[in-house]
Amino acid sequence: MAAPVLRWCCPGRRWALACVDRGSVHGRGAPTGSRSGGKRGQSSVAQQPLITAQKPRKGYTISYHTAHASVSEHKWEAVVGLEIHAQISSKSKLFSGSQVHFAAPPNSLVSFFDASLPGTLPVLNRRCVEAAVMTGLALNCHINKKSLFDRKHYFYADLPAGYQITQQRLPIAVNGSLAYSVCVGKKRSQVINKTVRIKQIQLEQDSGKSLHDDLRSQTLIDLNRAGVGLLEVVLEPDMSCGEEAATAVRELQLILQALGTSQANMAEGQLRVDANVSVHQPGEPLGVRTEVKNLNSARFLAKAIDYEIQRQIKELENGGEILNETRSFDYKLGCTVPMRDKEGKQDYRFIPEPNLPPLLLYDSASLPAGADPQQVINIDQIREQLPELPSVTREKLIQQYGMLPEHSLTLLNEVGLLEFFQNVIKETRAEPKKVTSWVLNTFLGFLKQQNLAVSESPVTPSALAELLSLLDRKAISSAAAKQVLEELWRSEGKTPAQIVSEKRLELMRDEDALEQLCQATLEEHPQVVMDMKKGNPRAINKLIGLVRKASLNRADPTVIKEILEKQLSS
Repeated sequence: MAAPVLRWCCPGRRWALACVDRGSVHGRGAPTGSRSGGKRGQSSVAQQPLITAQKPRKGYTISYHTAHASVSEHKWEAVVGLEIHAQISSKSKLFSGSQVHFAAPPNSLVSFFDASLPGTLPVLNRRCVEAAVMTGLALNCHINKKSLFDRKHYFYADLPAGYQITQQRLPIAVNGSLAYSVCVGKKRSQVINKTVRIKQIQLEQDSGKSLHDDLRSQTLIDLNRAGVGLLEVVLEPDMSCGEEAATAVRELQLILQALGTSQANMAEGQLRVDANVSVHQPGEPLGVRTEVKNLNSARFLAKAIDYEIQRQIKELENGGEILNETRSFDYKLGCTVPMRDKEGKQDYRFIPEPNLPPLLLYDSASLPAGADPQQVINIDQIREQLPELPSVTREKLIQQYGMLPEHSLTLLNEVGLLEFFQNVIKETRAEPKKVTSWVLNTFLGFLKQQNLAVSESPVTPSALAELLSLLDRKAISSAAAKQVLEELWRSEGKTPAQIVSEKRLELMRDEDALEQLCQATLEEHPQVVMDMKKGNPRAINKLIGLVRKASLNRADPTVIKEILEKQLSS
């Protein structure tokens, strides 16, 4: 059968249906991970709290060692698999010309096909197919030259057709791998490299949104998101704790953003994760799996998985049983709560999509002679267009700047921090190691204290570069530099040089004045001098600190030490 006609992205129609004011997201997907089983569960809730978006800068705080030790103490093994839904960066939807735009007025981006009106037919979006191929190549997948579309039937109010078009039988990419690194140890200075297998990547439609109005006891529907193209990335159950899962998702997020195949903004629902969790004792069959749905931040993902692992262990040790159920994560309570039981394997009644022929892809060897480039997709051509991936960027940082692996991880994991660092490097004479230390410790520390993202920082790369140049040429001390940074944080518009001049923070160059300060300090603190002469190694540091305090942090510690040692030996 011939390949389906591929179209370029184009604007869609505006068709207003309803007006709504707030919403929640329903996520769906075929379960993966450890073996499922168990009896029918009875627990459910009518309405779960929404998971609020967190600033992208924030990370999860679960300790890798703590999570593993807690499981080991109970002689249990945890198994974690993930299903990740990434919204494809495309101007229009997967099978219609409707535009894709976050936060558009409700039901303003809905075509006749999106609303499933009779007689409408799907037309495959070329951009979405290219994004799937590119993502598959970046994740070391085998790209199927022939893939099929299927209908997955289930009934929700925000799914007008009563089915989702997906790729259940023969997805576009299979058998890949995702490498990621976990920082461990008390100071998180040890890096452990891990790999999780990728079962498949498939193209599918997103659903609309059901928005629950508790005041009026009604549910409203917004179909703007209905039909938006998704990449479902199914990870094999190769992980064992929340931090591993969260780190793998963050690495995937960086790869998608580097490729440009998805913005992967979790705060806007462009990357949603379902986690499948089970526990078992070593040597025993895999346990009954629960699925935690719709996790939209790495921090919540880590917390939800680690909570669920401990909940299952406690339940089993108390003689209970684990139900094969779907749960959600209540971020306010910090725990998972039941949504619905699975009642065995749900019958989605998969059938081939009759309105879409097989999707045929080609490589350079199999490309038909005289084929129209607009009507075919060349896998090898997309392979040549792959950009630099995060793992390569990290390796370059290590080689170029002598950076530690854990520092390269932090630079890429914090949104916008790598670009900030590179801009500082371009504009300063300071050594890369000093820039790295200031950006990762001092600058990032200020951001965390103020709960700000890099993009919200009042200190620009140019300002920090100028400050580090002053420090590099010994115009100011390290302590004075930190004072200047604090002032930059409070007063936008001033340059470091202006602040140094106004606050009189330049290093003291007058040797006579320094000698007088040192002599006065020795005379005022005879006990410290006696400790010094008795061989106490800390005494000299205390004297240096006292002189620096007397000089308002304008004295160079190295020069102070030389003068003090000279005066004490005379």
